[in-house]
Amino acid sequence: MTEPITLLAPPAAPVEHTEKHLHGLTLTDDYAWLRDKENPEVTKYLEAENAYAEAVTAPLAPLREQLYDEMLSHIKQTDISVPYRDGDYWYYTRTEEGLQYAIHCRKKGGEAGPREYTAEEVILDGNAMAAGLPFFAIGAIDISDDGRWMAYSVDTTGFRQYTLKIIDLHTGETLSGSVGRVGSVVWAADSFNLFYTVEDQEQKRQYQLYRHMRGTPYAADLLVFEEADERFNLGAGRTRDGKYLIMESSSHTTTECHYLPADKPEDDFRVIAPRKDNHEYYVDHRNDLWFIRTNDVGRNFRLVTAPVDSPEPENWTEQVANRPDVMLEEIDLFSTFYVACERKDGLPHMRSFRFIGAGPLTESAVEIAFPEPAYSAHPHINRVFETTTFRYAYQSLVSPASVYEYDPENGASKLLKEQEVPGGFDRTLYASERVHATAADGVKVPISLVYRKDQFRQGKPGSNPLYVYGYGSYGYSLPLGFGSNRLSLLDRGVVMAYAHIRGGGDLGTPWHDAGKMLVKRNTFSDFVACVEYLTAAGYGDPARVAVEGGSAGGLLMGAIVNLRPNLFRVVVSHVPFVDVMNTMLDASLPLTVPEYEEWGNPNEEQYFKYMLSYSPYDNLKHGSYPTILVKTSLHDSQVMYWEPAKYVAKLRTLKTDSNPLLLVTNMKAGHGGASGRYDYLKEIAFDYAFLLRELAIVGQKSLTNTAKAVFRAKNKTAKCF
Repeated sequence: MTEPITLLAPPAAPVEHTEKHLHGLTLTDDYAWLRDKENPEVTKYLEAENAYAEAVTAPLAPLREQLYDEMLSHIKQTDISVPYRDGDYWYYTRTEEGLQYAIHCRKKGGEAGPREYTAEEVILDGNAMAAGLPFFAIGAIDISDDGRWMAYSVDTTGFRQYTLKIIDLHTGETLSGSVGRVGSVVWAADSFNLFYTVEDQEQKRQYQLYRHMRGTPYAADLLVFEEADERFNLGAGRTRDGKYLIMESSSHTTTECHYLPADKPEDDFRVIAPRKDNHEYYVDHRNDLWFIRTNDVGRNFRLVTAPVDSPEPENWTEQVANRPDVMLEEIDLFSTFYVACERKDGLPHMRSFRFIGAGPLTESAVEIAFPEPAYSAHPHINRVFETTTFRYAYQSLVSPASVYEYDPENGASKLLKEQEVPGGFDRTLYASERVHATAADGVKVPISLVYRKDQFRQGKPGSNPLYVYGYGSYGYSLPLGFGSNRLSLLDRGVVMAYAHIRGGGDLGTPWHDAGKMLVKRNTFSDFVACVEYLTAAGYGDPARVAVEGGSAGGLLMGAIVNLRPNLFRVVVSHVPFVDVMNTMLDASLPLTVPEYEEWGNPNEEQYFKYMLSYSPYDNLKHGSYPTILVKTSLHDSQVMYWEPAKYVAKLRTLKTDSNPLLLVTNMKAGHGGASGRYDYLKEIAFDYAFLLRELAIVGQKSLTNTAKAVFRAKNKTAKCF
């Protein structure tokens, strides 16, 4: 039995009062000093908070270790991905038990698959590369058309600043020199010229495109393009048929695409359609036609084609119309067919169109069938243009991740691999549902649910603790993937719900529009409505509600706690964007200016006052709050560590209850937390132990004999408690 949490005296942050005056109002900030990352007092304070959190949760250590063991038992530690073809090789990644990072490999082969007699080539071993580093992540990878040269980038701090290098895959030699702050990387057709984007160090946006000639000094690289508008980021890639390089300049609401023949890298890029505010478009190429996904006539996008030499909008011909209830999210284009990836009622759909000859005309669409009420499906890795099949990934809240190969000729899908879940997993024990809550303004908000059937007792208050996850920003559609870690909560009777609230893209671009800028509060009220519906409908005990969100979802957590603190028992907030006003008023910070198109520009009075009305940090007040666990990372480049640190410091002075309030800072990572898979698993075990204690769930999970055997045989070297 785990001992109850004992409250200790939390660390006190010194107060240094600062003020900002704007639009007739005054913003006070007692903790602005925490922004000074180089100040040893800041480090001292963060470490004191970490020590406090560890002391408070020390009684949970046995439960954390138990949860870690459980979650590890459900992971096939030595595994291999489905190989995919690119040129003369088949590429894949594999993992080995006890090692933190994936190993990237390839074998030679033809259409039928890798040749069995060819030797495996290890092209990147994350474990060797990460040796001695506190953090390690691979960014971009691109391999030249001749299969010999690999350009790749790595981040060793967590700040998402990647360094570019080139390897000769025939010899294993790394070429001399490197470039920092690199984003996109793409080879031209000659396997000699390499294009890459570089970020502005202060604003942290990709703003320059360079051309590098392999073997020459990087200092001599040619600046091809510089994006002057601070709202825009640059990206570069190739069309699937390999014939064109595409340079895309994009803001949150506007795009502009330029093209260059891949076999003429020294030529100038040409624009397809000049940028126009609130017009987004994305391009691919087939048989001298551009295939353009555009929102020029409707927010949910349509598909048009245009001749390569005259791509102006007046020459666009519609192939798939804009529909108010269906979002056209992506087009996967191949030589004889294409797949339209769409979203309807919050769920992904895929329709296949077979071309009639060389032109854009197609046969009637055929929809790929998916069997469950709530699921996630998206294109897998499809590098070959001249192909007769299409790979897609599928999973659900109860079905493990799978890769299928679809044949447009006969409409059949063949399973290539389903992720193995060891440790006694039985999918028939679990069920998922799709329900809808009614928002304050009458809008129906989808909710996806998963629970263990033999532990779910609907309509009996007090029988099931409830966990609700939310995000609701940037038009991001909440994926409904399988998570074996989730079994540790489900098997203890927790009902888990995922709220598809406005501000996300779950019901298309209009759903995003209805939860940003001057209607952002819809995101928060939608989430509250979802929790209220779930408890009223008997899906969970109103006294045992846990909620979680991260980044912009952390903003959601802060806002709903200020709105309805008594609705939740425990809140887990990861890297939360809670200091909205101070961040958005500081244009020198990374990402601030581009974000004006999501939140509004607070230098304009209407946006200032609206944002101030929900900013979590600015709306804290005296009163009772639920138990709150806030997690951040010192090297976070998206939401600076000081936002959650300031939030917790201020809340400590205002809360009148005795519920735990913890701040945990990973001093060696960035926005996504720990980079190693075992280290990341320990972070989840910490969160789950905290949740389970606060939801009054104690005791050991009922384990199958298989799981117990796995625990006994488990490799202890992978555990670091």
